[in-house]
Amino acid sequence: MRGRQPYASFRHPKREGGGGGGIGHPAYGLDVGKRRELGAGTPATTVLTRLGIAFATHPYEHDPAAPSYGLEAAEALGVPAAHVFKTLLVEAGTGLAVGIVPVDRSLDLKAMASALGVKKVAMAPPEEAERATGYVVGGISPLGQRRRLPTVLDESATSLDHVYVSGGRRGLDLAVAPADLVRATSATLAAIAR
Repeated sequence: MRGRQPYASFRHPKREGGGGGGIGHPAYGLDVGKRRELGAGTPATTVLTRLGIAFATHPYEHDPAAPSYGLEAAEALGVPAAHVFKTLLVEAGTGLAVGIVPVDRSLDLKAMASALGVKKVAMAPPEEAERATGYVVGGISPLGQRRRLPTVLDESATSLDHVYVSGGRRGLDLAVAPADLVRATSATLAAIAR
């Protein structure tokens, strides 16, 4: 089965006799109390677990030759590209910052600068993004980075029940409610995609 993998350790509270004592979340069909059994084991999943935020993992077969990691994820997961968000790092003059936008759109640097309250921003070099986050390009998650950076989430996320973001490695996305993503990253909302 391409894209979605069965999660034998998870049971939806309304199916199969409940979820074994966890706190059910109907949007994702998982039990909050049972998430560790999945074994995704990334800093991103650790942060969500620690905060008690419901999420679902969506592993997929990563193709190293894919021209766009984000569009590859959307296709592999069978979801619209507007629901899958990429994590981009920018240099803001005062340090690095994170912009989270749909994978089928670009980061508007002027809008990002405005959201951060600085004059201008530029895309951070990939090596600097990897060093600052602890993740590799194509697997940079907005969650569980080495140090907390100012973060801006494109406001289009608020129109969705959940968004998909990198789980901290290529071939792993996490579905999380936008409000929970804002809470976990201390993000601000702004129109930063074009």
